[in-house]
Amino acid sequence: MKIAAIASGSNGNCYYIENGDDAVLIDSGISAGQIVERMNRLGLTLSKLRGVFISHEHTDHIRGIDVLSRSYAIPVFMTEKTYEAYAGSIANERLSFFSPGNPVSLGNLSIHPFLKFHDAVEPCGFSISSGGKNVAVLTDIGLECENVIAHLRNADAVFLESNYDDDMLQAGDYAPHLKKRIASDVGHLSNTQAALLAVKHASPRLTHVFLSHLSGNNNTPEIALSTFYHFISQRKDLNPEVILTSREKESALVCLD
Repeated sequence: MKIAAIASGSNGNCYYIENGDDAVLIDSGISAGQIVERMNRLGLTLSKLRGVFISHEHTDHIRGIDVLSRSYAIPVFMTEKTYEAYAGSIANERLSFFSPGNPVSLGNLSIHPFLKFHDAVEPCGFSISSGGKNVAVLTDIGLECENVIAHLRNADAVFLESNYDDDMLQAGDYAPHLKKRIASDVGHLSNTQAALLAVKHASPRLTHVFLSHLSGNNNTPEIALSTFYHFISQRKDLNPEVILTSREKESALVCLD
């Protein structure tokens, strides 16, 4: 499998997962043009895309989906409730609904959507399986739940939310209600929460962790990375490669052997 973060952050999210001739995107939170440009820089083409899966209706996850689907005839998958909350429109022939808990097969990829805690109508995480490997997309999570834990335990690679540093959030200039929302059970995972989630529940076979959805105001890449390494050192059986994602550019393309 080949995986990359096309964009990750509070202003846009998009993740690429491929095996052989088949690929999917999870979310389309930047413009279609930027998605194509960043994929091209990684040597990726739209011809392999079998679909785009939308996790929830927030703009930073769905911004580019209308143009991307319309311009390149790419199928779109989301829950019916998410579509009802989405302000745009997608042609019926390119739109499919999935139900959380029911896998979707596209080519040689199996996409497993599952419910998570976030302040959206029906927020979903995803685990993508192929060739004996599993990749989990675990972002926009206010609270670790059994679904998140189960899919992390089965992951060979994970896009793991590490949204904010606790001290930076509390000392920052966000309004009190926004600080409360971010740190709530339907908000986001902090650096510490993300690291402890991995320490407690990751499988020893986890080889890659993409620290994802970093806040531009309440975090820094250096703090997110140092926090993760501080806690992950508690697991002597776990030594994943840790990759920082960015809202401004694509990550490296990682191959899972």
